[in-house]
Amino acid sequence: MPRKGMRSLLFQFSSPSNNSISRYSISSPSRTPALTPRRSFNDAMIEQAVESAAAIVMKWNPDSSTYAKVTSMFYEDKREAMQFIKRVNDLQKAMHLMASDDSVSSSDRLVYAQGLMEIAMKRLQKEFYQILSMNRAHLDPESVSTRSSRCSTRSSTSVDFDEDGTLDDELQVVEDSISEVEQISSIVMEDLRAIAECMISSGYAKECVNMYKVIRKSIIDEGVYRLGLEKLSASRINKMDWEVLDLKIKNWLDAIKLAIRTLFVGERILCDHVFSSSESIRESCFADISREGALLLFGFPELVAKSKKSPEKMFRVLDMYSSIAENWPDIESIFSSESSSVVRSQALTSLTKLGELVRAIVMDLEYSIQKNSSKSPVAGGGVHSLTLLSMNYLTFLADYCNALTDIFADWTPPEKSSLEHIFFSSTSETDDSQSASGISLRMGWLILVLLCKLDNKAKRYKDVSLSYLFLANNLQHIVSKVRSSNLQYLLGDEWIAKQEVKVRQFAAKYEALAWGRVFDSLPENPTEKFSQEEAKEIFRNFNMAFQETHRKQKSCFIPDPKLRDEVKLSIGRKLVWFYGEFYRAQKAYGGANEKPYIRFSPEDIGNYLSDLYFEPSDWASVSTSSPSSTSSSHRREPGPR
Repeated sequence: MPRKGMRSLLFQFSSPSNNSISRYSISSPSRTPALTPRRSFNDAMIEQAVESAAAIVMKWNPDSSTYAKVTSMFYEDKREAMQFIKRVNDLQKAMHLMASDDSVSSSDRLVYAQGLMEIAMKRLQKEFYQILSMNRAHLDPESVSTRSSRCSTRSSTSVDFDEDGTLDDELQVVEDSISEVEQISSIVMEDLRAIAECMISSGYAKECVNMYKVIRKSIIDEGVYRLGLEKLSASRINKMDWEVLDLKIKNWLDAIKLAIRTLFVGERILCDHVFSSSESIRESCFADISREGALLLFGFPELVAKSKKSPEKMFRVLDMYSSIAENWPDIESIFSSESSSVVRSQALTSLTKLGELVRAIVMDLEYSIQKNSSKSPVAGGGVHSLTLLSMNYLTFLADYCNALTDIFADWTPPEKSSLEHIFFSSTSETDDSQSASGISLRMGWLILVLLCKLDNKAKRYKDVSLSYLFLANNLQHIVSKVRSSNLQYLLGDEWIAKQEVKVRQFAAKYEALAWGRVFDSLPENPTEKFSQEEAKEIFRNFNMAFQETHRKQKSCFIPDPKLRDEVKLSIGRKLVWFYGEFYRAQKAYGGANEKPYIRFSPEDIGNYLSDLYFEPSDWASVSTSSPSSTSSSHRREPGPR
């Protein structure tokens, strides 16, 4: 605020006329009513209070003394400043007594006392302004908000002065125990409170409060500006590129922490302390000072929530929601009064709008899964890009469990289908107290929608075995993502166990369909004795079936290492063992001579299986020894090891 404007505020009430002061001036005792034996004790006390006040008030009258005009009473002589306030408080009490007396002399004295009071208030307003403006560093919100808790205990008690105007011993002990910076801050706050209490009790609350509001609001406004908060319109936000808006949201996330924990709480503490004598004044004063900045802070999320929906906004929106929700107890505490209800209402509105946006984006995610139009089957029965993207998104979402629990607290899935019943069935069916939360149901439903879509995509494979491998791979990826993220806490161990059973079932069906011809080429009893021609035919059928199946399976992938090992181990245990039994039996029956129709030893089969199902990116980690070179050495020297 320009100094001229501040000066006009400082001197907004008129000085008493010289006539009103000189009429009963302490320098003209002849005009002061004389004391008589008949005068009451109260009259003597009133006269003493007026004379004591007049002496110190006129000394510090800026209109009658150049020294008083350029000197700060509180900085020049703190003890006299405290005496000044005490004498003014005594004068106020005397004026109340004079007002109850209808005599002419009492009326004249009241006019004189009122003139003194106006001079005193003008002096105190000048001091109030100087203390506020010259101690900005010691009254900045950060300094105030970090004051010692021992110092804050004084805010619940009024300032008590000894007869000589000094601080009482208890207060002095507290001041000696805190740091120098905090001590200065505390002293300044005590001075402000002493002045405020004196002016309010004397009927000059408006002048005191207006001065405080102007100076302190400028500090809050400056703090808001330094936090990078600016007034934006909904249309401007809608026109912003996401990169620009993302930076503004990041800045807001940093700003709200400082604003709540430092800026507003510091001003709240200072305002409560200075105006501790009047609850209504401190509440309305703080509300007027903080309202504009607080509405700017809490209004920004609502503008973001009303902007265009897009998936990339989700996590920033959740960050904002979490920030408001986590700071809500402090928001309610700082802006607790009715005067600040508009700020609480704005924060709550933003919280609601952000929650609605999250719900809308999640619904769009569900629709995008349902409407995914990719028709080409994934090569080798691998993990579909829809599964990768959806699960990445859901695992990130699960990091916001607390916020999502609030947002989806009342969400219920659509009418149950048989698939949904299987998906959500749990122990909660027999114990209502363990029923799943809304966010657990919402996440589970999204995964169910994804699984249903994958089931449809699996039908596009001409090779049925690949459809089961596809389902096994994708469900395994889903389970793996759930187990390694916060989704495991939302869906539960039972859900994970059920899906793992399904993975094994899909893998078993794939194994049976993909390798069934190889298994069928071997006799039911591998140790049975066959004629040379029969054995030759069985080996030829096995060789043909194994080579063809192996060739086809070389293009199949199982990205998950655990599932890949389980599938290969399952196939190997059956095939290598069964073939090995047949191989050794026929070798025993046929003699030691090498049979040209025996192309593979059991070890060859195991080696060929070991290199299957790796994705191209994994091939570098596979052993450099090729199955063909290994098998050729076994063909040169056939027989089990």
